[in-house]
Amino acid sequence: MLEDFDPNTIQDEALRQVVISLMNLVETLHAKVQEQAEEMQRLRDENNRLKGEQGRPDIKPNKPATALSSEKERRESKPHHKASKQAQIRIDRVEVVQVEHERLPQDAQFKGYEEVIVQDIDFRTENIKFRKEKYYSPGHKRTYLAQLPAGYAGQFGPGVRAWVLALYYAGGMSEPKLLELLQTVGLQISAGQLSDLLIRDQEQFHAERAAVVRAGLTSSPWHHLDSTGTRVAGKNQQCHVLCNPFYTAYCTLPANNRLSLLRVLLGGADPSFRLNELAFKLLERLGVAQKWRHKLTNLLPPDQDVNESQLDEWLDQHLPKLGTTSRKLIKDSLAIAAYQTQAAYPVGDLLVCDDAPQFRLLTAELALCWVHEYRHYKKLTPRLPYHRKRLDEFKEQFWKLYRQLLVYRQHPNQKEADDLQGEFERIFGQSSDYDQLDERKALTLAKKDHLLMVLSHPEILLQNNPAELGARQRVRKRDVSLQARTQEGIGAWDTFQTLVSTAKQLGVNMYQYLHDRIAQTHQFPSLAHLIEERANDFQLAASWRGVT
Repeated sequence: MLEDFDPNTIQDEALRQVVISLMNLVETLHAKVQEQAEEMQRLRDENNRLKGEQGRPDIKPNKPATALSSEKERRESKPHHKASKQAQIRIDRVEVVQVEHERLPQDAQFKGYEEVIVQDIDFRTENIKFRKEKYYSPGHKRTYLAQLPAGYAGQFGPGVRAWVLALYYAGGMSEPKLLELLQTVGLQISAGQLSDLLIRDQEQFHAERAAVVRAGLTSSPWHHLDSTGTRVAGKNQQCHVLCNPFYTAYCTLPANNRLSLLRVLLGGADPSFRLNELAFKLLERLGVAQKWRHKLTNLLPPDQDVNESQLDEWLDQHLPKLGTTSRKLIKDSLAIAAYQTQAAYPVGDLLVCDDAPQFRLLTAELALCWVHEYRHYKKLTPRLPYHRKRLDEFKEQFWKLYRQLLVYRQHPNQKEADDLQGEFERIFGQSSDYDQLDERKALTLAKKDHLLMVLSHPEILLQNNPAELGARQRVRKRDVSLQARTQEGIGAWDTFQTLVSTAKQLGVNMYQYLHDRIAQTHQFPSLAHLIEERANDFQLAASWRGVT
């Protein structure tokens, strides 16, 4: 009976509202019953485990569970044109293959050649015995010894070092498999030596990573930011991914709070703390009580930077009754104020991210990801067909508006911006007779300014996919290597994942780049320099399109 029931067919308005209320009550109770059933099963399983028994087996259903991904709804199919790869292949040598002349009849005539391109690879060792000249001066009582060419140090040359780094960090190979590959081709190397090649003596690459982060932050006023878990020496930490179209930077820190994110935005440096006019505004916005704000006025010197240990000492001495939450909010406010008013490091104006609270107020403006917002609606599982129909209608409106915003990005104008803002308010403000959907829409409507940031900044994206894809690379690394065993190891992860991802965005061959740096030939420009060039080209293109 409920399959085809539509409350809009009821003529009596009072009765219709009663029926709609009852239908929403059914949805609410159905959701609670499902939640309680799952909680009861978890408790039963835990009780059985405490008794030394086994819990309910986790048997995967034949039909996959509903995914929260929105790729199917968001993307529109495009025609695929397969491009020819022949023109992209570099020819290393040309060989002429002759026909066996005894097979040819006497009247055979030469008609030229038929060309066939065959790709092959030769992965082998090239072991070199260097005979270094040695001289001794009796007068100076000193021995003079010839130096090895640049890049040759220890037992391994630049080719080995470059391939090891490229296969491990760019190719995603595990250490055991990489060791097996190297030993298969005849290289005499141990597991400890391989680990050292991957982690130790990488100062030049750490310096290049720092230059990439600084150039990336300078290249654009807006950036994407996301985080994912990473294990370091058996402890859970957070890998933060900061990026824009020109670079992707990785920074692993113990926490995922505002102070950690400020360290990311400062290139890994510890944040300073400053009490100024902006700090007082932030304290009020974050809900710090007025009495604490008043006491801070006489506690800290105005417009002067202090480090975290100094601030903690002053708070412990002068505000001993300050609660943990208020203390955290005070430190966040002063750190954000110091970051946004300092001039030593590039300051981002806008972040594109999800709606996690730690991202708020870090920059002057915040743009939220539409894909993340839609995931909230994917979690709705209406029981009644009428509500499923209302949800399907809303989904069509959601993605229609999303595609209209994509079109707007290409040709921004004020009239279209006003129309799209009105359409947003209509879609998320109208009632659907489905309470759970309407409650979710009201929460989205409250984020209108952040979700519609593209209307005033058409250069930004509507989703946070660049940072999500960057985080996925760390997840894959985590799947292969499980964890980094030392701080030196996680530093190498961050450095080389930054360089690999940035080089890919800039179209740089990673192996050739690594070999160039290790051999010190310096034929490749630095990635930071390439970022600056691309950013300048982008600014010219944006100015030509009329985008600011």
